[in-house]
Amino acid sequence: MRVITHWATRDVRFPTSKKLDGSDAMNPDPDYSAACVSFGAEDGPLGHSSVFTIGRGNDVQVAALEALRPYVLGRDLDELLADMSALYLELTGDSQLRWLGPEKGVMHMAIGAVVNALWDIKAKEAHKPLWELLSDMDPEELAGLIDYRYISTALDRNRVAAVFRSQQESRAERKDRLRNEGYPAYTTSPGWLGYSDDKLVRLTREAMEEGFTRIKLKVGANKDDDVRRLTLARETCGEGFPIAVDANQRWEVDEAIDWISALSPMGLDWVEEPTSPDDVNGHAAIQKAVAPTRVSTGEHMANRVVARQLLESGAVSVLQIDSARVAGVNENLAILALAHHFGVPVFPHAGGVGLCEAVQHLAFFDYVALSGSKDDRAIEYVDHLHEHFVDPVEVRAGRYWPTDVPGSSQEMVPESMNYFAFPDGGEWASA
Repeated sequence: MRVITHWATRDVRFPTSKKLDGSDAMNPDPDYSAACVSFGAEDGPLGHSSVFTIGRGNDVQVAALEALRPYVLGRDLDELLADMSALYLELTGDSQLRWLGPEKGVMHMAIGAVVNALWDIKAKEAHKPLWELLSDMDPEELAGLIDYRYISTALDRNRVAAVFRSQQESRAERKDRLRNEGYPAYTTSPGWLGYSDDKLVRLTREAMEEGFTRIKLKVGANKDDDVRRLTLARETCGEGFPIAVDANQRWEVDEAIDWISALSPMGLDWVEEPTSPDDVNGHAAIQKAVAPTRVSTGEHMANRVVARQLLESGAVSVLQIDSARVAGVNENLAILALAHHFGVPVFPHAGGVGLCEAVQHLAFFDYVALSGSKDDRAIEYVDHLHEHFVDPVEVRAGRYWPTDVPGSSQEMVPESMNYFAFPDGGEWASA
């Protein structure tokens, strides 16, 4: 028996607002931040994870993590690792914790971080990166990681296990292809709303030169500005080059339809978060009105239940997942299985500190063990803050390249954590 004796949380914030990196129509001055947690037994590796925020409120997220300390400290680590759905179900099913959601919001995200940290330990002790650990698991075991409550009208355990079994014999081939070919990436780095036109054009040109075959621009603050910026991007990229746009929840439904109609002549790959992420009917109305332009959401999707509703109602033609928004790996497996069932491609959200490092594992797993496809799929990429991670993401030639480092790539460099710790780290103490 190995008892969990170590637990630590940190409030880490990066001053990205200084250069308007990450700026969009709803969030004009974000400071990309991470509410970090680590835990483990004395004899073994620590599990690391984090929840992404954009500055103020990161302390609230850390407090939510601290509220989970009693559920983890003193537990038998080997017992938890033997059943990787047990802690997830315990925390999401706790009656008093559920009252704070249920299964959404700050506490749900904290639960996700704890679950992800346990998966980090599991992968490290298996001497595999998380994506490969998941891809090598038995189909029945994989299907057993999912909570089918509230999604059983679309999925059940037998059906999901059958999908995993159908891909099992060809997993090794896809693992080899992944290592040899990488996985498609698209970049949001040229398109932050606070950037000048010249910077947008320069970064768009550089993205194409670096091999990216998709870019995404932020929109939604001013229609005339959006038309001008998208026209510049289209002139730079040329006809047929996929350009997505992201409104970050800025519009009402009718406003979204009008705004998208004004942008559609420039050619849109998809429109992301055109309205409230909780408004399934609103997304459905927008998708129907603007077709064949595709509508997408998922970055702020509360849980697998909302995912089911978005997919089964035809409200989205593209789905995002987020490694830090729902209750960790387990719930993201449910969302990936739902997307596969409804035939909707997944473009993981990764526009935040640590998100590229984390979500790549889920996309690689989806390709190897679930969907078996990289067609019309790509992981978002932003080009800053990776140097603060022990196992930073590798993106070159417009593609993600799979890590072979054991774990989930979430461990932050200690010097970075100390310097950017809020409010006493070197970056903030004199601010």
